[in-house]
Amino acid sequence: MVKQDMKEIYTEYARIGKAVSNPIRIELLDLLSQSEKTVETLAEETRSSVANTSKHLQVLRQAKLVSSYKEKNFVYYQLASEYVQPFLRQLEDISGKQLIEVKQLRKQFLDEPHTLTAVDFAELDQKLTSGEATLIDVRPTEEFEYAHIDGAISIPVQELEEWLAKLPKNQEIVAYCRGPHCVMSLEAMEILAAHGFHAKRLAYGVTEWKEYQLQKGAI
Repeated sequence: MVKQDMKEIYTEYARIGKAVSNPIRIELLDLLSQSEKTVETLAEETRSSVANTSKHLQVLRQAKLVSSYKEKNFVYYQLASEYVQPFLRQLEDISGKQLIEVKQLRKQFLDEPHTLTAVDFAELDQKLTSGEATLIDVRPTEEFEYAHIDGAISIPVQELEEWLAKLPKNQEIVAYCRGPHCVMSLEAMEILAAHGFHAKRLAYGVTEWKEYQLQKGAI
């Protein structure tokens, strides 16, 4: 009887494993870790159809990883609880440590010159405190409003060129987006460098910043 009970428990565990067995569903969880989003926005972000995105979201909802609510004509999705984001981070960390393919892809993605233009939180703190740098958040506005790094200015990457005249050229401009695998900060660096700015990217995102603040005892 005890063995049978354990099998039932393992079966329930497997529901979570099945839910994250598809790369699109992992990407959806990653996007929702930034802020709640409509099905249409998630479909656009993942370059998928609304119908296909909805099917993936249903799998995640059945596994209690996401929840949803309706407002007017739109259905909004969000992470189901505060436990989902740490689970996603653990999945990424284990994959990075155990799978050589992930290590190779990360090295390729973050190879020079990008590694030479990345700053960490300690360096960022020093530069912001001394007035050497301006920090810009190049994610969509709704993600900035949901959570952002203290002191950051919201400038979505699509609007960056409109802001160039307002940015100081006597300071370093540090751009960040959704985390280590996000390309928006790389796009921002290219735009800034093309217009004569000294630009760098923050190697991490808001989730990692919160962990850094906890380690410092700041929050």
